[in-house]
Amino acid sequence: MLDRRAFLAIIALCAFALTRRACADEWQPSQRYPDPRVRIIDPSFAKYRLSLAKVERIATGMRWSEGPVWFGDGRYLLWSDIPNNRIMKWDEETGAVSVFRKPSNNSNGNTRDRQGRLMTCEHLTRRVTRTEYDGSITVIADQFEGKPLNSPNDVICRSDDSIWFTDPPFGLLGYYEGQTAKQELPTNVYRWDSTTNEMTVVIGDIERPNGLAFSPDEKKLYVVVAGVSPREIRVYDVTENGVGVANGRTLIEADAEGTPDGLRVDVDGNLWVGWGMGEDGLDGVSVFNPNGQLIGRIDLPERCANLCFGGRHRNRLFMCGSTSVYSLYVNTQGDR
Repeated sequence: MLDRRAFLAIIALCAFALTRRACADEWQPSQRYPDPRVRIIDPSFAKYRLSLAKVERIATGMRWSEGPVWFGDGRYLLWSDIPNNRIMKWDEETGAVSVFRKPSNNSNGNTRDRQGRLMTCEHLTRRVTRTEYDGSITVIADQFEGKPLNSPNDVICRSDDSIWFTDPPFGLLGYYEGQTAKQELPTNVYRWDSTTNEMTVVIGDIERPNGLAFSPDEKKLYVVVAGVSPREIRVYDVTENGVGVANGRTLIEADAEGTPDGLRVDVDGNLWVGWGMGEDGLDGVSVFNPNGQLIGRIDLPERCANLCFGGRHRNRLFMCGSTSVYSLYVNTQGDR
């Protein structure tokens, strides 16, 4: 039986959730230029804000949006709707939203390899896959040293064709994003070699690694650490041969009211980080310079789990909110 304090806490939590959902449902684009939702925290961010660009909502009706990836050759965006077990598609020319793949095995993170093929992290099947040009699926990784992976979360590709991905246990914790199962491996960050098809652990001491990204020169690897409170973003030096990392240290520590998730890097080395799970005003995107200083914010009515750059010139930021996908033209370009 619940005591009074626990009962009041549940009521408060429910009220907060309903308020946040109402805010998302009632969201409308700003009628002002520049958009007040794009906030300059440090003067250095001013050059990245376009005075005649607004935050737009391009799709809605998802349960939990994640893993956006841009296909410039087809002018469309793909992203995962994890609980609904599908990958969604938005067409840039028509604005049409459709189902790209269902079932998706509770897909999460997506990217493209150097040959333009779709790479996908799947929670349900505990694997990383590649979609070939003919639509067939190739399994890149589903085990390590004879044990099944946990639930691959986010994935990126390096210029040497290697695939790097994180493997936290989120898909094993229930049936909402995967299915309950035993965790048999530590929560590692892996590198898959496209020449040898061999997989190695590049980081083995992170509790629940989440989003990851390379710096423009690929000399640094950024990793969101979800298993600490408050969460943090760590940076590592990539070894000269490109097969490992060293000198890990904390670059950004979120305060108690902030939660970083996925991230991407622009051509100037700034980190654009999906943010949320805090008080009002913290849901959206936080932008940090390469030194880890917060320089800008993009406010959204719901938590942003992940993002990517796209559009013809890679200057359109696509942001996966909880139930919706938003976009914003910015005065920079995504590195990849």
